[in-house]
Amino acid sequence: MLLISALVSGLGLGAMYGLIALGFHITYAVSGTVNFAQGSSMMLGAVLTWVFSQSMGWPMPLALAAALAACALYGMVVELVAVRPFARRGSNAWLMSTVALGIVLDNLVMHGFGKEPRSLPSPWAQTPMTLGDQALGVYPLQLVIPVVGLALSGVLHFVARRTRWGVAVLAVQQNRDAARLMGIPVKHVVLLAFALSTLLAGVAGALVAPLFNVHADMGTLFGLKAFAVAILGGIGSAWGVMLAGLVFGAGEALVTATLGSGYTQIMMFSLVIVALALRPDGLFGRAEVKKV
Repeated sequence: MLLISALVSGLGLGAMYGLIALGFHITYAVSGTVNFAQGSSMMLGAVLTWVFSQSMGWPMPLALAAALAACALYGMVVELVAVRPFARRGSNAWLMSTVALGIVLDNLVMHGFGKEPRSLPSPWAQTPMTLGDQALGVYPLQLVIPVVGLALSGVLHFVARRTRWGVAVLAVQQNRDAARLMGIPVKHVVLLAFALSTLLAGVAGALVAPLFNVHADMGTLFGLKAFAVAILGGIGSAWGVMLAGLVFGAGEALVTATLGSGYTQIMMFSLVIVALALRPDGLFGRAEVKKV
């Protein structure tokens, strides 16, 4: 029973990693760049959900909508301020500028929100589920998170293959100059990709907030693990990224349950190194074919 509860909680955590990693996938697919402040975006979603619902007393649906809208706006700021000026000149300085912008956001939140961790109450994270008289040690929210993650992956896949915006994204991905000549607003597509990227991270933060304490530093380790998940799954594959998140989260939970938390990071990141050594393009990714 302990392993089952660990596996379920691990899948919930892994889906959260997958949602953040989907943001890496989206921006990489569209622009060839990523936002290394994704962890800060996740933290922003959690903190703003707490502020709007607990401090300002808004109903949870309204608080969540406002928090996600703010996360999307933050993604646009990242693209306009920390990515576009450098990518336009062919510079890789966006690598550092996105990290720096994330640090700025973390410290702004710390000064405005405070250093003390705070809890976000949720009816789905208060009473563990039971099977007869046996407590499972699993909260309903831990089952909801994987469902939401997989559903959003499906929506992204549908949008990419079946909608005009998805076709525009694919066109920009394959040949930016040709897409521009066909009348596709490339800058707007990239801007929306960054907004969607940080919105997904905000969803992850809002979902996981009732299970963890909300604080300004909560996104750092989550962002690092999510980037590892994105590379592990194959950053060019939306389904691969989400499945890798589930695998990583389940493995993390099982290692913690069997060997103890002191071995979790050692084992998981060692396994990531081995997996990438065997599959450099990720577990579910494919090598890029270049035409000459």
